[in-house]
Amino acid sequence: MQYQLAEINIATFRLPMADPVNAEFVANLDRVNALAEAAPGFVWRLVGEGNNALEIHAFANPDTAINMSVFTNMDALANFVYRSDAHREIMRRRKEWFDRMEFHLALWWVPAGHRPTVTEGKERLESLSRVGPSDYAFIFTKPFPAPNAVRVAPRLDKCA
Repeated sequence: MQYQLAEINIATFRLPMADPVNAEFVANLDRVNALAEAAPGFVWRLVGEGNNALEIHAFANPDTAINMSVFTNMDALANFVYRSDAHREIMRRRKEWFDRMEFHLALWWVPAGHRPTVTEGKERLESLSRVGPSDYAFIFTKPFPAPNAVRVAPRLDKCA
């Protein structure tokens, strides 16, 4: 079985989502989402009735935004998140729009073709906050291999 990398990230707006302070972030969503969809390794992203997921209220606070996507592997997702100029530009400015959150991102492996649900994503975030990184939910800096990843044993050749 082949696996792909799912991710959920959330952010709570400092001011109500509709506040003019957030207009520039909202105005950039279509552009950044289009770049994600064009990125090598992109598979799927969560969308609501619009072209983004802002109207999906998955948390008690209606100003908590949710984003979920699936990429073919860790490198593909990391390349988009950290090496895409447009995405990095938005990430650098996140303090303008969002409160700081300790647990805002979770990664996990899904069977190829699976589209994770919001409930699944919330469970992964909850697990990460309760027990830390594991093969169930992890972060970029503490990744876990896909279930089918080939692990190469170290060579035990004796040198003569």
